[in-house]
Amino acid sequence: MGFRILVVGGTGQVGSALVRALLAASACTEVVMINRRSAPLAADARLRQVVMDTGAANFSSEIAGLASARLAQGEPVYAASCIGIGKGSAQWSDEDIRKLEVGVVGAFAQGCLAAGVERFGLLSAAGSSSGSRIRYARIMGEKEDAVRSLGFKRLAIFRPGIIAGNAHTPGFLAALGRFVPGSFGTIDQDDIGRAFVAEFLHGQDGTMILENAAMKQRARSA
Repeated sequence: MGFRILVVGGTGQVGSALVRALLAASACTEVVMINRRSAPLAADARLRQVVMDTGAANFSSEIAGLASARLAQGEPVYAASCIGIGKGSAQWSDEDIRKLEVGVVGAFAQGCLAAGVERFGLLSAAGSSSGSRIRYARIMGEKEDAVRSLGFKRLAIFRPGIIAGNAHTPGFLAALGRFVPGSFGTIDQDDIGRAFVAEFLHGQDGTMILENAAMKQRARSA
């Protein structure tokens, strides 16, 4: 059976890679991108966008209604968040980052779960922990905790290191990162996108955390 999917953050670098990977998967029958503003779309009849105010008080309920309408069509509906702060985030306050990474992502996840979505994919980052002394890693950990606490039947958390092919990653840094072993080294953003798809298709129930090596392995099976 095919599946439909709701994607928030689909216009970003990793989000765009995920959308490409989804459209390359024959099992994916519809990709619904939730965007803050209208964006150009690839010429594929399975791809559509819904423009919403992600900061609105009723964002979660709007997502629940959107997901419910998709579920009523009879196929499973999954969800993915690829929201991530870009290189301008150094000037952001902790509160502003939390509003996006924890507030918007959390509201999206809550709406999906309320509608009956059971599988959720979450983009995070290597080293994420709510107990970290590093601001970025700490807030990513808070985001993970917020989504994990909701109780999805299947939750895949993706923690890439240096992301190659990303406009926000300098080429020299991506090249150097290929010599760094483990979770903080380099991974191609297209591998992350394919790993998301593989987890939706073949993942197990429960919470799975995927770092670079696991994502590269999954990408080969997408």
